[in-house]
Amino acid sequence: MELFITTLVTGVMVGSIYALVALGWCLIYKCSGVLNLAMGELTLIGAYVCLSFYNWGVPFILALIFTMIIGIILGFLTERIFLRKLIGEPILTVIMVTVGLSFFFRGIVEFIWGTDTRVFSPPVFPLKPIVVGPVVIGQVYLWSFVAAIILLVAFVSFFKYTRWGLSMQACADDEMAALSLGVSAKFVYAMAWAIAFMAAGVGGTLLGNINGLNISVGYLGLLVLPAVVLGGLNSVPGAIVGGIIIGVLQNLSGAYLDQYFPGGVKEIAPFAFMVIILLFLPYGLWGWERIERV
Repeated sequence: MELFITTLVTGVMVGSIYALVALGWCLIYKCSGVLNLAMGELTLIGAYVCLSFYNWGVPFILALIFTMIIGIILGFLTERIFLRKLIGEPILTVIMVTVGLSFFFRGIVEFIWGTDTRVFSPPVFPLKPIVVGPVVIGQVYLWSFVAAIILLVAFVSFFKYTRWGLSMQACADDEMAALSLGVSAKFVYAMAWAIAFMAAGVGGTLLGNINGLNISVGYLGLLVLPAVVLGGLNSVPGAIVGGIIIGVLQNLSGAYLDQYFPGGVKEIAPFAFMVIILLFLPYGLWGWERIERV
């Protein structure tokens, strides 16, 4: 029971970071219908940028803020340089461009920072774990969870209460109606990429504090895909809930199945779960079901 509770709590905390990255993925799909396959590389860039600021002596909180600002700039530049000319083109074309962007961004990261594992030194969070009854929780998990929840609340509030956030929702719900009301689709798409860069960068930074930072963090983009599919590709609340569920599932699989099936059950379980979900819920828990009348 102690193992189960500890694994469950840790899974929820890691899942909140997955939810943060899934939010960026969901936002781009919701606004433009594009499945961004470069999401993992966005986490890499943000994490390495934050690590660089931290190594230069910038306090971690300020380094995180600077990383988010740079994420906004990179998001606008990526949309303006690579994607704006593709507005109106087939969705598959844009998706293939994101595949090219993933290799391009990964190459830049390897060229600038290399492939060796790096850590935040000195550690950002205290190493002494917190003991609550029988449950032992590392402080890096706890504070990462707090940071992820704060940012998730901030992003959701942005979508719900700000003019820009409402414009993004309007464009996602009915692009033609939004355009007729004066909403700029180009600005909405650029803002979606900027927020995706921010969310992915913060998620990568938090994961880098937990496991160390190397090129393999880029695979987080694929690992988050089951969370997005579970919640629904165009559902922001679904992305949050799906991320937490996948985090819990991954941790429980590692704790209970790895001893019987050594060799990475923890990494495979989310994708097996995704296949099962697609069989019974093709649109996820809260995804929009498209009905075509002929």
